[in-house]
Amino acid sequence: MPDAAPAGAGASRAGRVRVGVVGVGHLGKHHLRLLHGLDCDLVGVADPSEAARAHAADTYRVATFADHRELIGRVDAVSVVVPTSLHRDVASAFLESGVDVLVEKPIARTAEDGQALVDLARRHGRILQVGHVERFNPALRGIESLGKSARYIESHRLAPFTFRSTDIGVVLDLMIHDLDLVLALVQSEIVSVEAFGGAVFTPAEDMASAIIKFANGAVAHLTANRVALKPLRKMRVFSKQGYVSLDFQNNQGMVVRKAPGWDFEKLDLAGIDKGKVGDLWKFVFDGLLQIENLALDAGNPLQDELVEFLACVRERREPTVTGEEGVAAVAAAERVLAVIAKNRWD
Repeated sequence: MPDAAPAGAGASRAGRVRVGVVGVGHLGKHHLRLLHGLDCDLVGVADPSEAARAHAADTYRVATFADHRELIGRVDAVSVVVPTSLHRDVASAFLESGVDVLVEKPIARTAEDGQALVDLARRHGRILQVGHVERFNPALRGIESLGKSARYIESHRLAPFTFRSTDIGVVLDLMIHDLDLVLALVQSEIVSVEAFGGAVFTPAEDMASAIIKFANGAVAHLTANRVALKPLRKMRVFSKQGYVSLDFQNNQGMVVRKAPGWDFEKLDLAGIDKGKVGDLWKFVFDGLLQIENLALDAGNPLQDELVEFLACVRERREPTVTGEEGVAAVAAAERVLAVIAKNRWD
C-alpha cells in the first residue's frame, strides 16, 4: 500500500484532489470530460497541440500547458493519456515529484520501462494505476462465477483501422486488454506461447493470434485485428462446471452451468428420441443445463476507473489494476511478439 502523502501536499489531499490530464487527444478528451464531472478539482491539462489546448480551455475553462511538467506543483494526481512511447518519460516526471498517476494501457512500451515506473512509484510512495478499462466492464461479472477454475479461454477483439496508436502494433494496442483479463482470471505462470501475426497497413503487426498455455493447465486462444470491417469484442470462458459467453461490445452475457446432480453415466439416453430436435432440446436445456442470461447495464467503465483512481488517491489504497499487473500484461505481450517475429511476413 502506498505511504501517506508527502509533506506539503496534506492540505490539498485533505480536501478535493487536484487533478490534471496529460494528453487530450481522442481518448484523453474522454478522461477530461469525465473528470470534469467527478468529485475533484480539475486544475489543468497539458498537450503539445495548440488546437487540443484551445478545445480544453474553451470547453472546460481549465488552465492549459504545452509542457506536461508545468502541471507539477499544481496537481496531486494526473491521468496520463499520451502515446505509449511517451508513457515512461511522462509518468516518471510526475512520480518523481510526488504525484499519483493513472497511466493508460499499456503501462509502457516494454516491460522494462513499466517496471521502472513501478519501482519509482514504490520508492516515492505513489499510487500507480494502469488503465486496463475492461476490468471495469460490467460484462466481467459473468466470469466471476467460474473463478480460477477456468481452463480454456477464447477471445476475439476486432476493430476497424483508426490511424491511432500507430506507434505500437495490435498486440500492445488491442490484444493487451485480453492478456490482462486472462492473467487476472487464470493467475498462473505462462509455460508456452504459440503465435502468428503480420502487418497490413502499418509497419507493425495489424493482426495477431496467440495460444498461451499456463502451468495450471489452462489454455487461452486470443485473436486481435485492427483492420476489420466491423468491431467485435467477445470472450468465452470454459471450465468443468460450465462456460460463460461475454459480448463486451454490447454488454451481453450468458452463463451455462451443469444442473445439480449432473451425472452423465446415469443419464437415460434411451428415453428420448434423438431424431426430434424439440425433444432433444428440452432434454438438454430443461434437465441437464442451467442457462442464465446476464442482465448487464451499459455502465461507464472509464468513469468507474477514474472514480476508483480518485478514491485510491484519497484513501491511499491499492487500485484494481496495479503497476505490477500492467507490467505482467506487457511481459506477456512481449512473449507473443517474440514468437510472431520468428514467423514474420516477408
